[in-house]
Amino acid sequence: MEWLTKMNAAIDYIETHLTEDIHFDIVAMNAGCSSYNFQRMFSFITDIPLAEYIRRRRLTQAALELQNTDQKVIDVAIKYGYDSATSFTRAFKTLHGLTPTEARQEGVILKAYPKISFQISIKGDQEMNYRIETKEAFDVFGIETICSLTNEEGRLTPAQLWKQCQQNGEYERLYANSGKLPDYVAKNLCKIHGVENYRTTDDNTFAYMLCAFCSKDSKTKGYQIAHIPAQTYAIFPSETFHWDEDFHTVLTTLQKRFYTEWLPTADYNRADGPNFEIYGGTPESGYIELWYPIVRK
Repeated sequence: MEWLTKMNAAIDYIETHLTEDIHFDIVAMNAGCSSYNFQRMFSFITDIPLAEYIRRRRLTQAALELQNTDQKVIDVAIKYGYDSATSFTRAFKTLHGLTPTEARQEGVILKAYPKISFQISIKGDQEMNYRIETKEAFDVFGIETICSLTNEEGRLTPAQLWKQCQQNGEYERLYANSGKLPDYVAKNLCKIHGVENYRTTDDNTFAYMLCAFCSKDSKTKGYQIAHIPAQTYAIFPSETFHWDEDFHTVLTTLQKRFYTEWLPTADYNRADGPNFEIYGGTPESGYIELWYPIVRK
């Protein structure tokens, strides 16, 4: 299948260039999508960021070379992208639990992270509800953070932004300023949602916003405003769940199923545009709709 061929081509590119600088935009080009889309897709499918996968593969190969060759530690370190023996030793010990020098001893236990291969897993035991809708352009406004695709320290995750805003009162303030839901939005929805990838940011980052839909009585002063162009979406609704008990599991499961079950077999590609987490329900129980922008193959 085309999707599998492209994803495995991206992995082959990584494997061929483990001892070189790997540019994520080139990796993504092999998969036929943007760097953002590939990194988000990769992390949802594998449960690790792309940068962490590459780090593990490099340190796996480095361990094999230390065991099977007489190369100096510093030479192996430089080969796999480390500028000093100290930084290499630190990373090596974090992954393997022992130093590069100790790795050369007979009988020691090392960790091996094999090359990933993407395949289709035939399940069919649980249906996946979805609908395709084309929506006209609209605007949203809210509280923004710039998130890291590589787990860079010092940047909030979407979940951390939600928690911070709920603790410091910004969520309630945005709710009060949101105004009435516009006519193009179902009236049983919450007023605050999540949107990401709605504007260009630096490499290996993406914009994420707690947002409200702009309407004629919204108070947008002081907030980030984003224009969302007309777009066709694949929309995936969840079952009703309890916010406190099941929210994270329901959200991540729905995200993962889109990338691992629906997208590989659909007649659509994931478009490079903003995607939404749309929330509805009551303070006790709720549901989620994930809106992914798509284009026909």
